[in-house]
Amino acid sequence: MSHPIEAASFHFSHLKKKQDYGHQTVSVMLSCNGITLNYAIVMYDKSVSKIDIVKQLAQNLPSAPNPSYLLCDSWYVCGKLMDAFATKGFYTVGALKSNRILYPCGMKMNVCEFAKTLSRIALFHIVTVKGRKYYVYRYEGKLNDIEKAVVLICYPVSAFGQEKALRTFICTNTDLASDKEILNLYAIRWEIEVYFRDCKNKLAFDKYQIRSANGIKRFWLISSLAYLLACLESSSYDFAEGYASLSQTILVERVSFIFDFAQSGGEKSALLAMVA
Repeated sequence: MSHPIEAASFHFSHLKKKQDYGHQTVSVMLSCNGITLNYAIVMYDKSVSKIDIVKQLAQNLPSAPNPSYLLCDSWYVCGKLMDAFATKGFYTVGALKSNRILYPCGMKMNVCEFAKTLSRIALFHIVTVKGRKYYVYRYEGKLNDIEKAVVLICYPVSAFGQEKALRTFICTNTDLASDKEILNLYAIRWEIEVYFRDCKNKLAFDKYQIRSANGIKRFWLISSLAYLLACLESSSYDFAEGYASLSQTILVERVSFIFDFAQSGGEKSALLAMVA
C-alpha cells in the first residue's frame, strides 16, 4: 500500500480468538457513584509494555482522597503496577491466573494446585454476587512479588471442584473483611467492557477510516468527549438514555430546519447544495 494506516500491526483479538490487523488501546477508566468515564487512552505500539504504560498513567493520577481501588483483569496483576497505584492511595482488586504462586502454611503451590486440596465444601462459604451464588474460600498471605494479600478462590455452586469453572481474585486491602464486597468491587470492572461496546456500537470506535496515527488519537479523544456529552444529557448519567435523547434532538432539528426552509419558499436545489 502506498498510504498505509499508521501504527497498525497484528494484535491478538480475544473476541475473534486470532491475530487481527489494526490498533490496540490501553485505557484507564475512572468510576465513581455509578458513573464510569474514560480518563486516559493510549495507542499501544509494542515499543513499551502495557504494564509500563499503565504504570506511567498511574503516576499522573491525583492522589485518592478516599479508599479507592484499581480494578483490573489478570494481565495487570503484578507487584510493580500495584505498587504504583498504592503510592496514589489505590488498593488493587483484580482477577488472578490459576498458575500464580501461593504459600499456604509455608508450602509453595499454584492456585490451581491449592484449590484441588480444598476438596471439602465445608471449607467454603456461599457468597451471592449479582444474583449468582458462589462457593468462596478466603486465603490471606503471601504471593510471589506480593508480601500479603487476600485471595478468593471461587466456584459457581453448580460447578464446585471443576477446574474450568475455577475463578480467583485478589485484593490488597487485607482489612476488607467482606468477601462479598471484594467480589462486588471487581464486578464494577465490567463497566469498562460496556463503555467500549457502546463506543463501538454508537460512536464508530471500531469503524473509523483514518490513516494518520495522530488523527486516530484525536478521534479517540472526540469519542470520549461524545460519550461524556451523552452521559451529561441523561439525568442519571446513563449513556444509552443520553444518546437516545441527543439523537432525537438532532432529528427534530433537522426536520424543523427543512420544514422552515420550505415554508420560507426555499428552492430544493438550494437545500441539496447545503448537504452536497
